[in-house]
Amino acid sequence: MVVYNKIHEDSLRNIDGISSPSGFGKTTSIVFSLRNQIGHLASALQIFQENNINVVHIESRKSRMKDAQYDIYVDVETDNIRLEELINRLKKEVANITFNDITVPLSPPPNVEDPCDMSNVPWFPRNIEDLDFSAHRVLMYGTELDADHPGFKDDIYRARRNYFSRIAMQYKHGEPIPHIEYSGEEIKTWGRVFRELNSLYPSHACREYLRNIPLLVEHCGYREDNVPQLEDVSNFLKARTGFQLRPVAGYLSSRDFLAGLAFRLFHCTQYIRHGSDPFYTPEPDCCHELMGHMPLLADASFAQFSQEIGLASLGASDEEVSKLATCYFFTVEFGLCKQDGELRAYGAGLLSSIGELKHALTDNAKKIRFEPMRTSQQECLITTFQDVYFYTDSFEDAKERMRQFASTIKRPFAVRYNPYTNSVDVLDNTQCIATVVSELKGDLCIVSDALRRLQMLEKQLNECSPANQLDSPAASGYV
Repeated sequence: MVVYNKIHEDSLRNIDGISSPSGFGKTTSIVFSLRNQIGHLASALQIFQENNINVVHIESRKSRMKDAQYDIYVDVETDNIRLEELINRLKKEVANITFNDITVPLSPPPNVEDPCDMSNVPWFPRNIEDLDFSAHRVLMYGTELDADHPGFKDDIYRARRNYFSRIAMQYKHGEPIPHIEYSGEEIKTWGRVFRELNSLYPSHACREYLRNIPLLVEHCGYREDNVPQLEDVSNFLKARTGFQLRPVAGYLSSRDFLAGLAFRLFHCTQYIRHGSDPFYTPEPDCCHELMGHMPLLADASFAQFSQEIGLASLGASDEEVSKLATCYFFTVEFGLCKQDGELRAYGAGLLSSIGELKHALTDNAKKIRFEPMRTSQQECLITTFQDVYFYTDSFEDAKERMRQFASTIKRPFAVRYNPYTNSVDVLDNTQCIATVVSELKGDLCIVSDALRRLQMLEKQLNECSPANQLDSPAASGYV
């Protein structure tokens, strides 16, 4: 999925939300933090009631902010005018407010001189279940299509998109991804894309892609006459690299999308591009996701590379998230790598676009070695070919360069993914770090023991080799 770098507007009147199922304005997500005061939640919710704003969903969790006890997540149905009034009143009552990924400055402002003050840190998910909060904050398309979208005037296509959007909005982590009965037209569109792309892969795709695409054919039903089901692909990836999928209705903000990668979770669309132009789509669809992303997410090194970009984004500033998203765009989406002296594509945007895949490997396309600091300044183009493509020698090379770049991100803590609990450990004190060191000691003991056993086995094999037996006194006739 191509992440969308959202532009923050100065005015609250420019808030965009998701069309409400009830038709009552827009559905907008708000997260606010409560100060340590008795009855504070009741006072905050009273403001919603007084402004005639309908709360359709509410959840709470422990807050890590200074002087705050709980983070409250709410979905509300309202128009922008009443939402502006609500935000202005809430600012006087709560410790922090974030809506649609925009942090509202409060009065008095937080102490920016305190490097450990978590109130300066944007909200980010700590558990994989927290992604339920952000997965439906779709910024573009979803059920709303622009006038230049190929399906804008197609009522049947728009109704179909509404169907896929409802599935994504209702999905909760841990549930099976609903099975989709694709129409004959959708299967036909998928088949044309599948057939054309497969004719290019042997000469254009990287070896990791070529190694994994047959496995998806075998285990997940990748065929010209069949659109694979996300649940099947998710189970396959989970067993291979620990990645899993969840349905999404359209574009997410860069912050929300990258946060999913930190948990080895990929937000994936289920709808298919409009059949009138099967080789073009202004947005990510399941042809892009399934053909472009999935084969590489089945590669262990690439999966780790993707997750590390996600982890680097947690708690980072808007500017730093934008830079990370741009690096993601020019690697995971449009990256090239050198293999056997030739450039091959590993970016999903290339591997799902027939025209751009051909173009990127010609002499007409400008190519530069991937350097995150330089790459993060490059403009991302959505509806045309890129002005420049970036290449690396290997995924390991890309990972090392991104690790160095991530180390420059300014935040008062580090993060570490805990695969046992599907959560992120925030390392902001010596006790947390000591716990990690203790766990690493156990891993190092296992590695050390394995090396010792291999050395013993190698020694035994050498002693039993024919060459050593011929050199022995008994073999030479001397006793």
